[in-house]
Amino acid sequence: MADPRQLVPGTDRVLADPEVAAATARLGHQLVKHAVHAAQERARNGEIEPARVVAETLAALPDSASSIRPVLNATGVLLHTNLGRAPLSDAAIHALREAAGTTNVELDLHTGRRGPRGAAAIAALLAAVPGAEAAHVVNNGAAALSLAATALAQGREIVLARGEMVEIGDGFRIPELLSATGARLREVGTTNRVRLDDYRQALNTNTGFVLKVHPSNFVISGFTASVPVSALRDLGVPVVVDIGSGLLHPHPVLPQEPDATTTLADGADLVIASGDKLLGGPQAGLLLGGRELVHRLRRHPLARAMRVDKLTLAALEATVRGPSTPTARQLQQDQADLLRRAERLADALNAVGIPASAQCSEATVGGGGAPGIALRSAAVALPERFAKLLREGRPPVLARTERDRCLLDLAALAPEHDDDLRHAVLAVD
Repeated sequence: MADPRQLVPGTDRVLADPEVAAATARLGHQLVKHAVHAAQERARNGEIEPARVVAETLAALPDSASSIRPVLNATGVLLHTNLGRAPLSDAAIHALREAAGTTNVELDLHTGRRGPRGAAAIAALLAAVPGAEAAHVVNNGAAALSLAATALAQGREIVLARGEMVEIGDGFRIPELLSATGARLREVGTTNRVRLDDYRQALNTNTGFVLKVHPSNFVISGFTASVPVSALRDLGVPVVVDIGSGLLHPHPVLPQEPDATTTLADGADLVIASGDKLLGGPQAGLLLGGRELVHRLRRHPLARAMRVDKLTLAALEATVRGPSTPTARQLQQDQADLLRRAERLADALNAVGIPASAQCSEATVGGGGAPGIALRSAAVALPERFAKLLREGRPPVLARTERDRCLLDLAALAPEHDDDLRHAVLAVD
């Protein structure tokens, strides 16, 4: 009797299959060849029939050459850091595609000579925040703060309230970043209270600037006191304010969240914000403020190491100039509409024997924005076992668990993805 392993199709034969060849064109030769060898080995070990090698190869292949995969966000956290924070608008996604090839990112098409990098994105920011005389963009909020500290206070002192010396995600601490730039920190006040006189008494000829940091991921309540930007403007030194989550204007749903327009109007010389949080754009650090101050930052040698690429510039401009972002729409959602969506989804799952119920829930902004603020939402409750199954499914679905239940919160999920969520649940049941 012939050895059944001799029936296993050869590598060249499998790679020549039309579907496998199409996958090779999409994913690359090495990745597909590795999947072919794995399927052949399973056939030789008797785990699958030799005739299944092509099907097993195709089943093992990812959808793209990147390991970054789309995930359905059913956590109820609008700006989930682990999921890439803000989903981009259609306008920004289109801009990314347009910018993916050769572009005029640093070329003046009128003169044919080198032009200012990111001029259109900067112009969009200045049009959106008229109170800023100039703007600069770097690769994230931490880079923006690091650039400001290096350019304005290296070898000098930064005056900062103790209650604003915060730690954010993954053990990242603002004081350690500032110290790494060569600046020295001058702490004022106590953990819960700081007064204007505390700032005044800390100033000297070696002061680089006064820094205010929005404690974006926690709230201090009770016996507290802080000094507003408007009271710091007359201290005679630059006032730099890190507002954190990136609102350019006041937002009715988040009245306590600082924004760039108001902060500049209150007297800040420089405002630092993130692009991928409440602004709803790509990861970026925004610096908005006085012309001379921003020029110093832009011309500092470190600015070159922190500059953003053409994709970020394109997506940022489209975000600022374009239509409402997914994040903006999510903030304005009506709980009754969310509950109706949850009820339709629960009814569809119950109809096929999956125990599900719709319920009101609470969502959060996330990404360090609006701490302590609960957003009214709705969710579909499933047995807890679904949480792991959905996370490992295709597409992956990230839910949250509460009281031994898997909750699919709809606050961060666009309505057009409701069917995708339903199919994902059916696929893992």
